[in-house]
Amino acid sequence: MTTDILAGLSLFALVSSITPGPNNIMLMTSGVNYGIKRTLPHMLGVGIGFTLMIAAVGLGVMVVFDRFPVIYSVLRIVSLVYLLYLAYKIATASQANWQAKNTGRPMTFIQAALFQWVNPKAWTMALTAITVYAPGREVSSILIVALVFGVINLPCISSWVMAGTKLRYFLSKPKTLRVFNVSMAILLVISVLPSLLG
Repeated sequence: MTTDILAGLSLFALVSSITPGPNNIMLMTSGVNYGIKRTLPHMLGVGIGFTLMIAAVGLGVMVVFDRFPVIYSVLRIVSLVYLLYLAYKIATASQANWQAKNTGRPMTFIQAALFQWVNPKAWTMALTAITVYAPGREVSSILIVALVFGVINLPCISSWVMAGTKLRYFLSKPKTLRVFNVSMAILLVISVLPSLLG
């Protein structure tokens, strides 16, 4: 992989990782509701899970989609239903975790890693990255793409968790928190529409 291609890949990884999407919106919401320490497994699940997903997509999953396109169509429907469920859960959260004496539970590492497989933005990022930056699907190129995303993605998603924790004290009133959670639920749905309808 040439320096120019690596620079382009790094820029693509940065822009696609730092911009709003299901992972970042849910991480910021978790930062508000649970704080940094309890959100850490969720954050690591996203970072590591997405890196492994890119490698898996490049090493074989794309071939399955090439041969059986209906599987990708079904996946899009399942993704939409699951994200609508998550949006509902976010919108109906009544109290931040830190206000409710540590009741409730943030997303676990495994849940966050598995979530990547139903996240439309993650699929779009992974398929685009492999198609553009590892078109020949050589193992070395695929692993470089996955590694670059792994290195760049984690600091990007961490910034969303930090933003959430900075907001939590401004959201101490139940009505303000309710507006925030409903807004995040709406943004979650809006963030996946381009991927699902495109």
